[in-house]
Amino acid sequence: MDELKMPLTAHLEELRWRLILAVGAVVIAAAIAYLAVDDLLKFLTAPLLALGEKVQIIGTGLAEAFFTKLKVAVIAGVFLASPVVLFQIWRFVEPGLHESEKKYVKPFVFFGTLFFVSGAAFCYRYVFPSAFGFFIEQYKTIEIAPFIRLTEYLSFASRMLLAFGVVFELPVFTFFFARTGMVTHRQMIAWWRYAVIVIFVVAAVLTPGPDVASQMLMAAPLLFLYVVSIGVAYLFARIPKPADPEA
Repeated sequence: MDELKMPLTAHLEELRWRLILAVGAVVIAAAIAYLAVDDLLKFLTAPLLALGEKVQIIGTGLAEAFFTKLKVAVIAGVFLASPVVLFQIWRFVEPGLHESEKKYVKPFVFFGTLFFVSGAAFCYRYVFPSAFGFFIEQYKTIEIAPFIRLTEYLSFASRMLLAFGVVFELPVFTFFFARTGMVTHRQMIAWWRYAVIVIFVVAAVLTPGPDVASQMLMAAPLLFLYVVSIGVAYLFARIPKPADPEA
């Protein structure tokens, strides 16, 4: 357990290197994603353009298209490099784990990546059509043709994708808290009323439209993930060491 006795400066140095490696992985992945950035751009704008011929995406700046492509490449890089980022997070907290717990690195990276990508996929498949349909409908009620600026649309879409990806990591975060003894499945069961309130508040804040349907599209999977997290906390709870008889 010498690693547990590292001074604060050593922990900060370790954190710095982990951040450098994680950012470096994202940059490399973004450079690779830039090779297919045109297809990625079409993929991201497809849910909005599918709402009808009257919806148009426009550019208003000379260099807007170029910088938008860079942003799309970076967003794609975050998803491509998510296994590396999660591995660096694991390596940072690994010194605080027991030897028997360090074997969970592969499941952590795998399921962390799976939940992150699944959250973004859920947002793209179910939330985007509902949210965009609501907003475009507001233009129709005042009989104005919607001309959506490219930069604003992609900023909005990327925030939503990343937000859903992060909130879908709830079972992974629970794994950490359960292994460190910060939370137990009994506590999570006792907190379920408060959890429901928090989940609906988060759904109301993160979803773009005030309609109940959009909020339920985020709240429903979060409620399911909370139940899954209870199971994770039960399966991976830290087992307390037996007391020393001589003590």
